[in-house]
Amino acid sequence: MSQHADVLVWGHGPEIFEVFLEPTCPFSVRAFNKFDALLAHAGEENITLKIRLQSQPWHLYSGLIVRYILAAACESKEAAKKVMQAVADHREEFEFTDHCTGPNRDATPNQILARLKEVSGVDASAAFDQPDLQNAIKWHCKYARQNGIHVSPTFMVNGLVQPEISSGDDIAHWASFLIR
Repeated sequence: MSQHADVLVWGHGPEIFEVFLEPTCPFSVRAFNKFDALLAHAGEENITLKIRLQSQPWHLYSGLIVRYILAAACESKEAAKKVMQAVADHREEFEFTDHCTGPNRDATPNQILARLKEVSGVDASAAFDQPDLQNAIKWHCKYARQNGIHVSPTFMVNGLVQPEISSGDDIAHWASFLIR
């Protein structure tokens, strides 16, 4: 079975807003939680929002969670969004305290996968188990590296990194880069 993960794109406007996220990063979560409001504010006919997943090794289950999100994307981008929202809403259930300690040190990868399925309501286990899913994961990694992205969240507008944008900004500030 060949895996094809939906691209994580919403809106269809000419201005491209790409955001590189690590799903358990608190700053990425803050940005992710603003995307629906941004699309409503700016208008889906004006902007295209693209989520790029940026696995980071200091978030110790990052690779596992990114793979599960992309496995969910094999069902649909909406399924992937449900998983991302579940991780955002239950972030501490998937993260280590201070990136190194806490109860998740005793959790196995299978327990984390079961937790993802439970909190999101998305069973992506069949796609997760397919070796060729790694192609989607590698694409996200390569794309980030080609654009000089090393941390999350990082924001790009029309192919250019925008260091003036942060997760703490309100959506009007983000929109000012997109609607001129």
